[in-house]
Amino acid sequence: MQQAGRTTLPSEAEMASLSAAQLIALVQSLTATIQSMQHRLEWFERNLFGTKSERLRVLENDQQLSLGEVLGAPEREALAKERQVEGYTRRVTQHDAAPEDTESVPFFDESCVPVETNELRAPELEGLEADEFEVIGQKVTHRLAQRPGSYVILKYVRPVVKRRATQTIYCPPAPAGVIEGSRADVSFLAGLLVDKFAWHLPLYRQHQRLENAGITVSRPWLTQLVQRVTGLLEPMYDAQFALIRDSRVKAMDETPIKAGRTEHGKMRTAGRSSGAWPSETRSPSVQS
Repeated sequence: MQQAGRTTLPSEAEMASLSAAQLIALVQSLTATIQSMQHRLEWFERNLFGTKSERLRVLENDQQLSLGEVLGAPEREALAKERQVEGYTRRVTQHDAAPEDTESVPFFDESCVPVETNELRAPELEGLEADEFEVIGQKVTHRLAQRPGSYVILKYVRPVVKRRATQTIYCPPAPAGVIEGSRADVSFLAGLLVDKFAWHLPLYRQHQRLENAGITVSRPWLTQLVQRVTGLLEPMYDAQFALIRDSRVKAMDETPIKAGRTEHGKMRTAGRSSGAWPSETRSPSVQS
């Protein structure tokens, strides 16, 4: 009977009682065990004392040269063949969308973006009179720039006049604002809401930006503005919601999103916003 994987030798009494076939099986078993342990020992030695980087791995093929030997072999440089390549014209890479020395401006809308014009004078014309040179053309270069702040103070100067004939004093009223008596212009209110809800810029960061621009206001004032303006937008919300309710066909995007946490390390799955189509835009065969 073969004793596979045996690691200990039998006693002398057991050896004497074994037959020739059993002794052969015992030797084969011990030989297989020794080979297996030797293979494991070699594997551990390679991982413990061997090189850890494949770039430094010793090549098994003795005929293959290393990179240093290849670079340092002058005779191999002489064996390199030369091949002529036909010349060609390479296109100049355009680094940005603002080409120099041209009047075309493809990267911004000049009707919406304010442009500051800076006229440069050639240093060679310093000290010359106007009749000593002639301007025969011009070249235009555009650069995208940024200013410290985008806030503007609107200053309204209202004259107080008195008619001499009647001794009556007149003064034009200040322009009406969205919020009566507020010093916030409608453009500032719109930008405040867009930055908060469209660009996700919190009010405290907008407050910091105002301070960096040299404008001193309080953070509660910004909060009050948001509350009052959102109240003015409620009729628009009610009209949109009424349109959805009156629509004959309603649809919902069932794409799940992660929102909130039910327990540590997990977030619950929530649905997305719903929409609706007006009745005149859908086929009568579609049921709500």
